[in-house]
Amino acid sequence: MTDDRTATVPQGIDARSLEALLTRERAAWIEGRPKSVALHERALASQVNGTPQHWIRQFPPPVPLTVERATGARLHDVDGHDYADFGLAGTAALWGHDHPAIVAALRDQLGRGSVILWPNEDHVWVTEELRDRFGLPCWQFAVSATDANRFALLLARVTTGRDRILMFNRAYHGAVEQTYAVLTEEGVTPLPGVDAGGVDVRRTTKIVEFNDLEALERELAPGDVAAVIAEPVMTNGGAVVHPDPGFHAGLREITRRTGTLLLIDETQTIPAGPGGCVRELGLEPDLITMGKWVAGGVPAGLYGMSEEVAAAAARYTQHGDGGLGSTLASGPLAVRGIRAVLEEVMTERTYAHMTRLADRYARGIEEVIATHRLPWHVGRLGGRVMYAFTPEPPRNAGQPYPRSAALREALWLYLANRGIALDGMSGAALFSPLTEESDVDRHNELFAKVIAELVE
Repeated sequence: MTDDRTATVPQGIDARSLEALLTRERAAWIEGRPKSVALHERALASQVNGTPQHWIRQFPPPVPLTVERATGARLHDVDGHDYADFGLAGTAALWGHDHPAIVAALRDQLGRGSVILWPNEDHVWVTEELRDRFGLPCWQFAVSATDANRFALLLARVTTGRDRILMFNRAYHGAVEQTYAVLTEEGVTPLPGVDAGGVDVRRTTKIVEFNDLEALERELAPGDVAAVIAEPVMTNGGAVVHPDPGFHAGLREITRRTGTLLLIDETQTIPAGPGGCVRELGLEPDLITMGKWVAGGVPAGLYGMSEEVAAAAARYTQHGDGGLGSTLASGPLAVRGIRAVLEEVMTERTYAHMTRLADRYARGIEEVIATHRLPWHVGRLGGRVMYAFTPEPPRNAGQPYPRSAALREALWLYLANRGIALDGMSGAALFSPLTEESDVDRHNELFAKVIAELVE
């Protein structure tokens, strides 16, 4: 029987070859990983869907890749297989799995205390560095990027006295209830699978397409939106979606004119450079959020704010915490990790290495696309590379274009069965300071082989 997901096959790919490859690679994955299969069967009795995080079941393998340890930019599974890790936990492991500077800092701090609830000198150093690097004067700590976004949006509502937020269609900002929404012909609706009984996003959230300044102007005109939350470059729609020329200038002008705060979420766009897109694109937001990568593997998030928002935060928390923060936020272990990242890892030299390897990786894919005259393109944001099955990059994430879950799965499985692990959700590749050039070349060699097998 034909896999129903092969019904949408990008132009240039042979559907029968795709189906045959999927069948073969799924079988090879299971046959070569008996310990992973056994552990997954055990997990089914104690975990939702047999995975510790429910969304892992959306990743391509028939059973999860079960990791025993991670070193450098490599994964080692329980069945003895090694993988060059280009997924890097969706930027959470952007600096590699055991960067020496981060490991040394964390080991030292473990001997000094990991949870104290009092500040130390590292807190001051980190917030001073964030101020100087990203341009906003006041910063606070969180446990995740989700919390950072949640707290920043709360402060936006406090500062403006407005209830609603605006996001761009199909952007991802963590597990923030107000952003679990999508734009449809019927208007704003909950994401598929999200129960409307949680938060009524029709009341809390407005949505427009990225790069659509006319729609943005229309939705902000009533003056009821506290903040626009935006990835400066969209990374979660199956492609890298760059802003049109003048888009960010227009976004900033409209938000200022309508009294709306602008929140830039740098969590997944930090591969752009050591100052993120805020520095690379010269942005001037009122709030900045970030997480995942900030502490080198220790859960942490950060949110920065203007003087106006900081003053509102001070008033709001004068007699209590107001729902901001948590006991583990700003723990000294996480903050020591953040300092090590900012001081010793997020350097121009590090980014030069990451960008050079991303260039090499992207050129290899582009050569294969050109050889087979495939109507695809490669998207880049510094050390992030992904390809999409359209000749031109989309202008927004709601724009219809072939996504082909079957082809993504086939490419992921083919590569992973041969030691290359891409991002499990999108097939994107990230490059760390510990990524090796030989692994990039190995990927490009395998990519050329699998595409040659799949083309019509």
